[in-house]
Amino acid sequence: MKTLANLLTIVILAGWVVAIAIISVQNATPVSLRFLTFQSIQLPAGLVLAFSAALGMLAMASTQPLWIAGSRRNSLKSDDDEFFVDE
Repeated sequence: MKTLANLLTIVILAGWVVAIAIISVQNATPVSLRFLTFQSIQLPAGLVLAFSAALGMLAMASTQPLWIAGSRRNSLKSDDDEFFVDE
C-alpha cells in the first residue's frame, strides 16, 4: 500500500511539474508582484508560478511532521480515555 501511495504522489508531482513547464514556456510576459507597499522586480509569469509551486511544496513538506506528531498525540490520548472508563 505504501508503494502505491508513493507512486501516486510521484505521478501527481510529475504532472504539476509538466504543467508548470508548459505554462512557463507559453507565458513569458514579465509581471511584478505587489504586496502592501512592497513590489518585486519584473519576472516572467511562468517563473513566478514555478517559485510559488515550489514554495507551497516546501511548506507542505515542512508541516507534515507536525500533523504526524499531532495525530500520534491524539491517538495516545484516546487510548488512555478508553482505559479509564467507569462501568
